[in-house]
Amino acid sequence: MTFKNFIKKAHLWLGLSSGLIVIILGITGCLYVFEEELRPIIYEYYYVDKVENKKLPVSQLIQIAKEANAKVHPNQQLSGARIINDDKRTVIVWFYEELDKDAIWYWNRYQNTYAYVNPYTGNVQKLEEYNFEFFVFVRALHQTLCFRSEIGDPITGTATIIFIISLITGLILWWPKNKSAAKQRFWFQWKNTTKWKRKNYDLHNILGYYTMIFALIIALTGLVWAFECYDKGVQWLFNGGKTIAKEKLVSDTTQYTKNTATDKIFAATKKANPNAKSYYLFIPKEDDSLATFQTFIRYKNRFDDVSMEFDRSTAKSLRITTYNDKSNGEKFRFINYDLHVGSILGFPGKVLAFFASLVAASLPITGFLIWWGRNNKKKKVTS
Repeated sequence: MTFKNFIKKAHLWLGLSSGLIVIILGITGCLYVFEEELRPIIYEYYYVDKVENKKLPVSQLIQIAKEANAKVHPNQQLSGARIINDDKRTVIVWFYEELDKDAIWYWNRYQNTYAYVNPYTGNVQKLEEYNFEFFVFVRALHQTLCFRSEIGDPITGTATIIFIISLITGLILWWPKNKSAAKQRFWFQWKNTTKWKRKNYDLHNILGYYTMIFALIIALTGLVWAFECYDKGVQWLFNGGKTIAKEKLVSDTTQYTKNTATDKIFAATKKANPNAKSYYLFIPKEDDSLATFQTFIRYKNRFDDVSMEFDRSTAKSLRITTYNDKSNGEKFRFINYDLHVGSILGFPGKVLAFFASLVAASLPITGFLIWWGRNNKKKKVTS
């Protein structure tokens, strides 16, 4: 068997073995890439009916959401809140409960509820069963095929590795022998007489060639969530072969009180970052006196994002971390999601990611039709 024949066989059987999963990953990737832009358009409870002069304290809004959710989900624990820097938006408070860590499907393993609270009146406009929200379901299908992560991650991760190898072997097969052959491989040379098999062949090869770099970036960044060893390995590589541990901070236990200084912490966070896009408050558990109160400040430009840690009882600032304060490995990990969905380049990058995912989903289909057509040729009728 020649090298090229070996590559053909490898490309064929790898593509056939992973094709269905790649189609699912590609289509769900297309659906999810614009979730940040679509959610505020689709869901009316993201907004208040009327903007008033004064907002209620964040701690009061969290308590209102907690009491409302307890009536429906008494066992769920308060997890965090998001305050969007827009007077028209509701405050989002979320709750979490682990159901069955050995469950097969993700919705049976844990349960999340998001409460959308009017910051002026305290009215809970929506208690959202977050596991079954459309975009959450799409992401779960994309990341783990809706299995729990221990089952789904290796499946989608292995399919992604196979897809990467298929892209490389496809490029080897596509590579033209000479300039004359190259002309037909860089763009469509269709005529009115061009048959569907030739069109399908060109769609597979030409679209695959032009989206290969983007598809590789999406696939390589996606492996970070599939395999922990890959995630740690990439960070280790960016850190120059070093594992850099981050110092863990704790609150002052001598000042501990169950009445966490939420309002003071939010006020300090917003004062330091008045132009942020949104503020995330990660609420520590009441019985964990050592836990710090962490906030994350999101800006329009990802590289401007900031994380802050406070003493949960005194609201004393313990640590502020900007993008430049991170190690090289942490910097890469921080922007990995933005690379994956294309948002690192803004809206145009998301458009590129959308089309790259769409083409990636089409490659197993057009590839299968090429194989099917070659193995089911009509026999010529001889008289």
